[in-house]
Amino acid sequence: MKLATIRTADTTAAVRIDGDSAVETGHSDVGALLRDPRWRQVAASASGTVHPTADLDYAPVVPRPRKIVCVGLNYRTHIQEMGRELPRYPTLFAKFPEALVGPYDDITLPAASDAVDWEAELAVVIGARVRKADLATAASGIAGYSVINDITARDWQYRSPQWLQGKTFEATAPFGPVVVTTDEVDGSAGLRLTCEVDGETVQQADTSDLVFDPATLVEYVSRILTLEPGDVLATGTPGGVGHARIPRRYLTDGQVLVTRVDGIGELRNTCCAEKTEHGGD
Repeated sequence: MKLATIRTADTTAAVRIDGDSAVETGHSDVGALLRDPRWRQVAASASGTVHPTADLDYAPVVPRPRKIVCVGLNYRTHIQEMGRELPRYPTLFAKFPEALVGPYDDITLPAASDAVDWEAELAVVIGARVRKADLATAASGIAGYSVINDITARDWQYRSPQWLQGKTFEATAPFGPVVVTTDEVDGSAGLRLTCEVDGETVQQADTSDLVFDPATLVEYVSRILTLEPGDVLATGTPGGVGHARIPRRYLTDGQVLVTRVDGIGELRNTCCAEKTEHGGD
């Protein structure tokens, strides 16, 4: 089953995608749907307003997750290109909902940064309350998978040992277009992930290269805090980021960024320089 959040007039709606049609579930967004303990049955049997998928205006698939937990250094190829050793434990940081944009919205290149980089990632969307879980329970708490690009201002990321300030600039991180439920796709099964900048492939990997797979990440994070329906885990990016290249490469105004995970979907976003009277930081 594929679920999405669409914009309708001045509001949003959760929908089930059925081929060329999208059926409203009666919820304001996918996050609200997932907070219903019977969300699978409710979504599967929904019979609300029907929209042609060709006309949809997609919002971030979960527009305002209560938590967005991100994982750094989780693909072996990326760890190697950054000159680091494989970690014993996941490297965690946070992103805030203000960073999210829809799967086809423009990405804002913040005026304060001269080093905005791409990071294609598989996203895990939580579908049940998970706390101090074993591996099997953690896996069962996953509603499904989506696509996210953890756009990063490298100059701000490395201002201090803590990465947060470079990871959550407003209106930078496309997320969607759908959540594909776990009965249709397995995030640990070697899903092919690619990232393109103006048609050039800059990242290519599959999820079998993950050091910590989705269920392991959910298990680990649940030891720290309670994961709730609609929470999101961004599982890390593979090799090929612009910051690791010689010479370094960063996103510029007008470039088109495409982020794709086979079996789930793709993000297609135009990079737009932030319009500001002041600029700088």
